[in-house]
Amino acid sequence: MPTDLIQTIIDAVPDPMLHIAAGGEISHANGAATALFGEWILGRSHGAALRQPALLSRVEAVLAGEPTSEARYERSEQAGVTEYKVRITALTTGGDRPQRSLLLHFTDITHLREAEEIRRDFVANVSHELRTPLTSVLGFIETLRGPARDDPAARDRFLGIMEVEARRMNRLVSDLLSLSRVEAEERVRPSEEIDLHALLQGVLAALKPRAEGAGNTLVLEFDVDQPATVMGDRDQLTQVFMNLTENALKYGGPDKPVRLTLTRGEGRGQLKGPILQVDVTDQGEGIDGLHLPRLTERFYRVDAHRSREMGGTGLGLAIVKHIVNRHRGRLRITSEQGRGSTFSVHLPAI
Repeated sequence: MPTDLIQTIIDAVPDPMLHIAAGGEISHANGAATALFGEWILGRSHGAALRQPALLSRVEAVLAGEPTSEARYERSEQAGVTEYKVRITALTTGGDRPQRSLLLHFTDITHLREAEEIRRDFVANVSHELRTPLTSVLGFIETLRGPARDDPAARDRFLGIMEVEARRMNRLVSDLLSLSRVEAEERVRPSEEIDLHALLQGVLAALKPRAEGAGNTLVLEFDVDQPATVMGDRDQLTQVFMNLTENALKYGGPDKPVRLTLTRGEGRGQLKGPILQVDVTDQGEGIDGLHLPRLTERFYRVDAHRSREMGGTGLGLAIVKHIVNRHRGRLRITSEQGRGSTFSVHLPAI
């Protein structure tokens, strides 16, 4: 095959591609391949460029006459390990002395590996979260059928604990369904005009009885003198601020006010233009800075025992993050131990 035709073909492919000549040297590389390996590989032995035994063994096998093959190639970078699936295809030229060269096509499959890891971790976490209450419920059922069959006081106490555990499992399933719906809609931009000020007033009205019952006060402050409007999904935005405010009430502690502040500002980076910022601030113990980057991970808890005692499922902030992403906004968390935490939601204003 003419060399200029080989270069034309591989240049038309967006993924990295290499051509290895019959002598074993790399004779052609497209732009993606030179970006991956560097231009120095041209004219060099494929062994010097690729260097990974599993891949090299498959290359040698196809050069020796085996059919098309596949292998893996991993590259360590600052952001982590990138994994490629490499398809090795033989090209045989005709004539009295046919020669066999190779085309190597590199496909980035890192996202597939990461998705599998996420799925595996997710299944493990859900199983762990459900196993404890289920074990507890099954144990109490066995006790009620046996030693506590004729003990009214024990029966009432065990039924109360079973109700708590059943409600906990129900909250977990509800949050899992909510997270699934939010993720499914994350790339669909909302199209309803929402008055953020009115929405926040509704959140405070709904949570006021609970706050007063715990000896807390809820305060809404705002400096906007015109409608605070965003394009959004009313139910999802309500869920965001209900979740953040409930967390502030739970972890802020009794007799400590929770403050919601609505302000206007200018976005930065990818969130350019006018924005509306809602800060939900508590006066609790605060969060160690080591935990802040991981707070929106599924099932991540700073204090797992305390979170479960308070009814937390470990999914609330993950749901918040996905909803804010759907609204093309940003979630920012700041905290200082001993002085409380602030959860800030930035949304594009209209």
